[in-house]
Amino acid sequence: RMKFRMSEKSLFAILLRSPWWISLALAGVIALISKLALPAEMVVFGAMGGFPFLVIAVMALRRQWRTPSAARVQQVLETVVALSWREFSAALEEGWTREGYAVTRLEGRKSQGADFALVKAGQTTLVSGKRWKAASLGVEPLRELQAAIAQAEARGGIFVALGDVTPQASVFAKAQGIQVLQAPELAQLLRAL
Repeated sequence: RMKFRMSEKSLFAILLRSPWWISLALAGVIALISKLALPAEMVVFGAMGGFPFLVIAVMALRRQWRTPSAARVQQVLETVVALSWREFSAALEEGWTREGYAVTRLEGRKSQGADFALVKAGQTTLVSGKRWKAASLGVEPLRELQAAIAQAEARGGIFVALGDVTPQASVFAKAQGIQVLQAPELAQLLRAL
């Protein structure tokens, strides 16, 4: 499967991160300018220039529709911080199962650096979650997860962290293809809490 990557500074990438109605408004402005500036037989062709913005609006709306509100993120954060590891790991397992993953808890010596293995469509992703309450995420736990990923020949990794992520850890995670799951993403995953 081929993945398309666009620059994070491109107009379309910026619009995908912006409220959906901005892209819709741009499509409307292009249609209005076409109506005012072009001859009647060319208006449709001019207005079609706004179609990519309409597509971006729909994509942004879909993405933002599933994103939990700030109040919901705060509520989940408060709930999660009060949980024990046993309760939190059960909630994570339930969330990923609902997302269609086969979840295996990793225990013992072979689990060093990872707590779960998620399998979906034949691809394995390792998850480290035991340090979710740490105030700050440094590079060392990410290195442990990366070692576990390499040893298991997994596709990637997810590190659950509610605290701050140091700049070095952020750079390391991005370079190694490790997703850092923080409060907003966690609120989406644990929506049943």
